[in-house]
Amino acid sequence: MSFIKNVINVWNAETRKFIVDEGVLVFFLIVPFLYPLLYMYLYSNEVVREVPVVVVDDSHSALSREFVRKVDATPDVQIIDHCGDIETAKLQIKNHNAYGVIWIPADFNKDIAEGRQTMVNIYADMSGLLYYKSLLSSCTEVSLSMNKDIKAVRLSGLSDREKEVSVQPIEYDYVPMFNSQNGFATFILPAVLVLVLQQTLVLGITMMAGTERERRRRKNLRLTEEYGSPIDVLTGKGLAYFIFYYLIAFYVLCIVPKWFDFNQLWNFFDLAMFTIPFLLASVFFAISISCFVRDRESCFLLFVFISVPLLFISGISWPGCSIPTFWKYVSYIFPSTFGINGFVRMTNSGALLPDVKTEYIALWVQAGVYFMTALLLYIKLYRSESTPETEEEIAVDLDVEKEND
Repeated sequence: MSFIKNVINVWNAETRKFIVDEGVLVFFLIVPFLYPLLYMYLYSNEVVREVPVVVVDDSHSALSREFVRKVDATPDVQIIDHCGDIETAKLQIKNHNAYGVIWIPADFNKDIAEGRQTMVNIYADMSGLLYYKSLLSSCTEVSLSMNKDIKAVRLSGLSDREKEVSVQPIEYDYVPMFNSQNGFATFILPAVLVLVLQQTLVLGITMMAGTERERRRRKNLRLTEEYGSPIDVLTGKGLAYFIFYYLIAFYVLCIVPKWFDFNQLWNFFDLAMFTIPFLLASVFFAISISCFVRDRESCFLLFVFISVPLLFISGISWPGCSIPTFWKYVSYIFPSTFGINGFVRMTNSGALLPDVKTEYIALWVQAGVYFMTALLLYIKLYRSESTPETEEEIAVDLDVEKEND
């Protein structure tokens, strides 16, 4: 009973601490509430449409004009100007009036008429890969369609069905699975949402740990007097963070995507079960790291910086098979790696809990490992509080206080 009583006391005390701490509330409440809305709003269009493109038509033929007209009719490209030469077209890109150039050579129509293969040159502003994707896909679709028509005209003496089979012996149907619009937001935002949960949780916990460290240096807090045993403190703190962030996770992972009509193919029970080990692993990971934090501000120097690398090495924004082996093993340290992969498969592909068994088990292993790590660090902290400080340690603490002042 004393264990349960101590855990409840720590839980209440820890909850009151981060509720009255304005800095921690920014990470625990404001950032998880606003960031997902901001990201969802910015990427709500999903795909880039009507990319401005200029044309250099040196052929000046009916066939080249037909090609340009069909490209302009696609939803992804908008022809805004016709330039006399390629240098003028480059200036349009340099001035950011256009993001691509279609250059049709002078012998375009002649080569086709004489049965030779011709070429259409495409230049794209590669500072934005989505511009290149829109321009390339539009030109490719138009060229394939015109190829069929040109072949059909040359097949004289055949019926319409025979011409259809001759120009396209194998009929294919392009069906994008799980992301029907080929949208950027559907692809990347589920991973960002999981990373927001982990990073805000880590920043908030380490900030609170820095505050406690400063209080201990001023003798305003001694864990051995205020709380129970190390396992009581660790369990109570972990419970306080977990319960609060479980509600935050429900908002971030379920409610926000629903507002913006993003993919939600998950099963609610499976998602709820998967969230438990992810949050536990993140909580005890943050508590373990927080034992090395000396003040409130030191956590920002590291964890804000590594947010983008964590997204890269998770295997979502960059294929996991192309990540170097060293960085792949480094990614296994962070709960976000398994959390991102599991959640993306559940929300975008409709995977059930057995389908993400590897990630699910890995998160439970991380939760157990980081719980033991945090417990050992707390035990060491208790022992250090029970032994008197040396003159050197007192001098170091005084120097740190002077620097903070």
